[in-house]
Amino acid sequence: MASTFTTRIRLTQQGDGDNPNSWGTVLNNGVVSLVDEAVAAYTTVILGANATVTLSAVDGGTDVPRSAFLETNGTVGGAHTTITMVIPNVTKGYVINNQTTYTTATNVIKIKTAPGSGYVIPQAGIVQVIVDTDGSVWSTNTAGSGNGTAASRDVGVCATNIADVSLGDLRYVRTSATSTIIASDLHIKQGQLIVGTSSRAYNPITTLTDAASITSDFAKGNNFLVTLGGNRTLAAPSNAVAGQSGSIYIIQDGTGSRTLAYNTVWQFVSATVPTLSTGAGDVDMLVYMTRSAATIDAVLLKNFDR
Repeated sequence: MASTFTTRIRLTQQGDGDNPNSWGTVLNNGVVSLVDEAVAAYTTVILGANATVTLSAVDGGTDVPRSAFLETNGTVGGAHTTITMVIPNVTKGYVINNQTTYTTATNVIKIKTAPGSGYVIPQAGIVQVIVDTDGSVWSTNTAGSGNGTAASRDVGVCATNIADVSLGDLRYVRTSATSTIIASDLHIKQGQLIVGTSSRAYNPITTLTDAASITSDFAKGNNFLVTLGGNRTLAAPSNAVAGQSGSIYIIQDGTGSRTLAYNTVWQFVSATVPTLSTGAGDVDMLVYMTRSAATIDAVLLKNFDR
C-alpha cells in the first residue's frame, strides 16, 4: 500500500508493510521533523522580484508554508506596488513578522489562498492570522491576542477606533480608579485647547473674522479677539454651554469710532448695553459667563492702556 499524506501539514502516512528497511527514516523525516517545522519553524520569505509569491506545498518534505512563523523581507513598491503571498488552501495559523521595506506608505503586502479572500499585512507589524475552511485569511482582534489594525481591534469611539498618539512614548492610566500622573510638563490637546499642568493652565486666543455680523464658535475655545473694521454686531455664538466663561478682546482699527451692537443672547449689568472705547487702536475686553445656550452674561472692561 502506497504512503499517503495528511491534508493540512502534509505529514507522511506510511502504508502497511511499506519501507521495511527504512521505516524509521521515513518516520523521522516525513513526520517528526515536519511536526517540528509546523510547531516552531521560523522561515524568511524574500519579496520584491515578483508580484505574486506562491509558497508551494510539499507532501512529506520540507516546505515554507508549513512553518509556524513567517518573516517577510525584501522590498515592496519598486517593481510592484502590491505583492501577494499565496499560501496553501488548508486550515492553519501563522504568526507573520513583516520586516519588508516599503517604498511608500501606500504599498501593500497581502496574504491569501488561491480561492479565498486576502488579508493586508500591517507595515512593520507582527500579526497572527488563521485560514478558515473557506480559504479566507483572518487576523486576530481584541478577542484574540490584540494584534491587527486599528479597525479590527474593536476599541474606542474615535474616527479610527484607536486614538492617535506619538510613537515616541505612550502611557496608560486607569480610569476605574484614582490615578496620579507625574510629569515635568503635561499637555492635553484637542483642537485649540491646551491644558498645561506643572506650571500653568491656559486657553489660546482665537481670532474671529471681522464682518458685519461677527460669529464665534464656543467649541473652539474660551478666549477670542476681533479687530473692528466698521460698525458691527456681535452675533450669538454657536455651541455655547452653561458654565463656560472667558473673554473677547474688541479692538478698534486704525480709524477708530467703530460701534458694536449685540445679539439679544448677550445680557448686561442693569440691562444697559455698553458702548466701546472709540480711539484708534483702543482695546476693550468683554468678559462673559454662559448662563445657558441662549443667555450669556457679560461685562465690558474698557480702554486697556497705560
